[in-house]
Amino acid sequence: MSFVRINVQPDTLDEENRTFVQQPLKQPLFLNSVPKSGSHLLRNIIRMFVPVESQYQAEFIQHHFIQQHLAAFDHARNMLSWGHLFYMDQFKALLANVRQIILVRDPYDWVLAQARFVSSNEFQAPGLDRYKAPDAPVEEVLNLVIEGTRPQLAPLAITYQYNAVLWLQAGMPLVRYEELVGALRNLETDESEAYFSSLLETCGIGRPEDWRERVKIGSDRKQSGTARENLTGIAAKIPSKLPDRQKRMVDAACPGLRRLLGYE
Repeated sequence: MSFVRINVQPDTLDEENRTFVQQPLKQPLFLNSVPKSGSHLLRNIIRMFVPVESQYQAEFIQHHFIQQHLAAFDHARNMLSWGHLFYMDQFKALLANVRQIILVRDPYDWVLAQARFVSSNEFQAPGLDRYKAPDAPVEEVLNLVIEGTRPQLAPLAITYQYNAVLWLQAGMPLVRYEELVGALRNLETDESEAYFSSLLETCGIGRPEDWRERVKIGSDRKQSGTARENLTGIAAKIPSKLPDRQKRMVDAACPGLRRLLGYE
């Protein structure tokens, strides 16, 4: 049973995708990520390199309903899929022959992004409406994201441990949100070309000559219903930098996490 409902506007990337010549994947590809780490951004970019018919768009796949979406990993179909899949031995075995990457974000900035989302109208969960009120203390929203509340929100420590750390320890390739955004900001440079060439190679995708045009379309923030400026409600009240007290809370909850992920 799901306790959370997420409302986002549909995009037009399927139509955009069909204006390009597409090559099918040779192996299933799963874009795994820590929630609110730029999941839609990465997904939308990669979607521009895979035929629409080979994209499993039914759901952001998660552990509690994965049995409904096993077709996403079918080797006879070689689909692109995406989600927030916890590490478990049975899921590791299920994805043994599936290409997978793990997208992460600096935990300090993740708290801010998650807090904006939780306090927005796009996120609906029973018992959390008070955090959307105009007078809701921002510190309480930040603390809620770090500490979690059952069953609606997993704590930061559990989210990163099972959505990232254990997968990385199992050898999955790491993608950092900040490096992805940096490459987008300097798309015409040789460094950006090298970055996206490597990313596409990791995904099992050959880099076409028109790769920059595809990346520009896929990364258009208007196409992402969860981009900061597309959220509604009190999300704008969340600060742009995590306060020191909450930084200490993150460090206490997950000692060494930022260093492990390459943020120190």
